[in-house]
Amino acid sequence: MHHFKNNIQNIPLPEQFTYPFHYTPHPLCVMAATEVQAYLQNRSEWHTELQQGKMFGVLIVRHPEGTIGYLAAFSGNLAGSNHHHFFVPPVYDLLNPDGYFKEEEARISAINHLLSVIQTTEGRKTLDNIHPVSEILRFALDDKIENEDEIHRIIEHLKEERKNRSIALQQWIFQQFKMRNALGEEQDLNDIFAHYAHRNPPAGAGECAAPKLLQYAYLHGYQPLAMAEFWWGNSPKGEIRHHGHYYPSCRHKCEPILGFMLQGLSVEPNPLLTSVTDTNLVTTIYEDDHIMVVNKPAGMLSVPGKTGQASVLSILQERYPDATGPLLVHRLDMDTSGLLLAAKDKDTHAQLQQQFESRSVKKRYIALLEGIPQVAPKGFIRLPLRPDFDNRPLQIVDDEWGKPAVTRYEILGSTDTHTRVAFYPETGRTHQLRVHAAHPDGLNCPIVGDPLYGQAANFMHLHAESLEFRHPHTFQRIKLTSENKEI
Repeated sequence: MHHFKNNIQNIPLPEQFTYPFHYTPHPLCVMAATEVQAYLQNRSEWHTELQQGKMFGVLIVRHPEGTIGYLAAFSGNLAGSNHHHFFVPPVYDLLNPDGYFKEEEARISAINHLLSVIQTTEGRKTLDNIHPVSEILRFALDDKIENEDEIHRIIEHLKEERKNRSIALQQWIFQQFKMRNALGEEQDLNDIFAHYAHRNPPAGAGECAAPKLLQYAYLHGYQPLAMAEFWWGNSPKGEIRHHGHYYPSCRHKCEPILGFMLQGLSVEPNPLLTSVTDTNLVTTIYEDDHIMVVNKPAGMLSVPGKTGQASVLSILQERYPDATGPLLVHRLDMDTSGLLLAAKDKDTHAQLQQQFESRSVKKRYIALLEGIPQVAPKGFIRLPLRPDFDNRPLQIVDDEWGKPAVTRYEILGSTDTHTRVAFYPETGRTHQLRVHAAHPDGLNCPIVGDPLYGQAANFMHLHAESLEFRHPHTFQRIKLTSENKEI
């Protein structure tokens, strides 16, 4: 456990433990992270590896004697090792496994080698020099094998044995990750993931910073108080990771694990389930017999969520009980404020949706960015997007499988630390503007307050400022504007 270098007596301790998948770092976590970052900067021998990017974590803990300090961890391994004196050790050290692992790994390697040999005529001549490691391999060592059908059958047997041994070895590995929680309970990764849809733990499960930190705390009797994880180094190609920024725990690997490990702690509620509910904040900008345009506040859902939170749609349904249409024609992210178009009847709704699909609706968004983009004052961002299936609702850039996403931008002005920009989306992909702003191949400057791709704040500085479309019944072009003076 590390003791803080600066006095922390005037910093209130957190009332609840961090909700790991959506949080604002506690001031003590920021102080701890700053000390870890200073340590990393002094380790010159790691600079090349760290430049490629790695996730680190800090855990604020209370020692059994009452003192407050912090633990530090890294995800995966660092400099070819899982053990560095400044950081907590792994839950199970995959780089130094015991005898069973090495023996099984040798068997699988032997099967791979035999497969590479037996599939060539010249290679089959050397079969008698290969040491057998299973009944199938011994059977395959007959150097008189000449029948191609028989050789094919042997190859299929070898592949099946390799598959079965690999699965069994992976399950054995996950059994070695015996995770603790605050209740003093213990489960291995196979047991933990058995209750989730995909059932089998993914590769790398248990090796992230957060599980390492909690495991060490529980084993040494420390009380976990708050946690934060930050990225150090360059961003990966598809995901968005900015040097020094804080990020939530990954859901694919860590959600089942942390769901178990946090049992017994008082954890903050999920902020995504506590949206803005004040119906008076949804104001009408324009209305006639067929359509209406309302201003959505940041933090309110466009449509009801899984837990039935208040949304713009539910509010409009109460205000217009006689409306026959689906009402909302399009949506905005919960964190985005601005103009939403709604229809009072089905025919109007269908015609307006057709305008969105044909891209004849003109939209302008205003955003405040962290930093100064090193790009031309005007231009286009073309980065194809798809869902990050392991970490929903995040989106990632994927040149192969992503759907086309195009944004026109215009820089409106800058200070020493921030930039005001206008966005004109030509496509309507989920989180398009947020990703195009934050991605290194976009503007490389996340939107201020973006909790998913940047740093959470009191609100996200992205506002749907104007909307222009053709009225389905009068055929006149209508342009509406609603400024947000805070952006």
